[in-house]
Amino acid sequence: MTEKTQAGPVLIVGSPGDIHVDAVARRLGEEGVEAFVLDSLAFPEKTRVSLSDDLDCITVDGRPMGRPGAVYVRQLHGHPLAMDVDVAEEMEDDWRTTLVVFREKATLLKGLMGRWEALGVPLYNGPSSDWCTPKPTQLALLKAAGLPVPRTLWTNDAEAVRRFAAGQRVAYKPVTGGAATKELLAEDLTDERLGALDAAPVTFQELLPGEDIRVYVLDGEIIASLRIISSALDFRQNEERVEQVELPPEVARQCVKAAEVLGLRWTGMDLKRGADGVLKFLELNASAMFLGFDARAGSDILGHLTRTLARAARGKAPIRP
Repeated sequence: MTEKTQAGPVLIVGSPGDIHVDAVARRLGEEGVEAFVLDSLAFPEKTRVSLSDDLDCITVDGRPMGRPGAVYVRQLHGHPLAMDVDVAEEMEDDWRTTLVVFREKATLLKGLMGRWEALGVPLYNGPSSDWCTPKPTQLALLKAAGLPVPRTLWTNDAEAVRRFAAGQRVAYKPVTGGAATKELLAEDLTDERLGALDAAPVTFQELLPGEDIRVYVLDGEIIASLRIISSALDFRQNEERVEQVELPPEVARQCVKAAEVLGLRWTGMDLKRGADGVLKFLELNASAMFLGFDARAGSDILGHLTRTLARAARGKAPIRP
């Protein structure tokens, strides 16, 4: 029987139109816990947020929110390129002012998250891990911690790319994401093609030909491990089948350690098997999508997450240093 004891609200940061926000809010209701959505997509146009110089003086849409029971940070929508943000007309009319608006919006929301973190509110995930989540930082930190990662180069230097690519198969992709991973071919090493690096740096990485594994870690425990069957180099939108798998004990320990190294209470991480047979970490996502994996693999990531948020709201969250 679902526990129905009185609990403080779980605050969800994101858009009510996001299916993950909606699903978590609904399931929390079934757990007897109130879900309050801070609509970050509608902020600052509609959502009203006020902070005073007292740490816990926080008001959201007229409601005091100094100490929610827990916070699930789905999406801040703090950049014109963020998911579901559509400001094409505003950028065309006045790009400078639009960028300033987003800078101010992101700064206040991150400041709000920082206050909750300072107050000891469980955040999934808080701003303290922001500095180490960019891929050039996180992969270096994982390697320094003794965890397996693919050989990787982030650069805008054409000659560095040629040196890196010599004698090995290489994949390339954006530094942040947003485009499919492709294999680097001989025709990509021409002066003309590599001249594109003058516009933006790119990630170049040892091509890993083996299986794709997605692992979800929540408060130091693996709640799902999935194998993604795909014939494509980049499985995204090319999944043929997704199935639950049991990780070897050593890989499971590595996954838990990876989340700990990056300070993530909650993460979906991607691993891929190299030509040497070793599963290597590609990325840890601080706000991973999961509903599609639940639907295809029969996992219950949603249930694990919402039950954890409900326990946190009741004051039973795992203690973190």
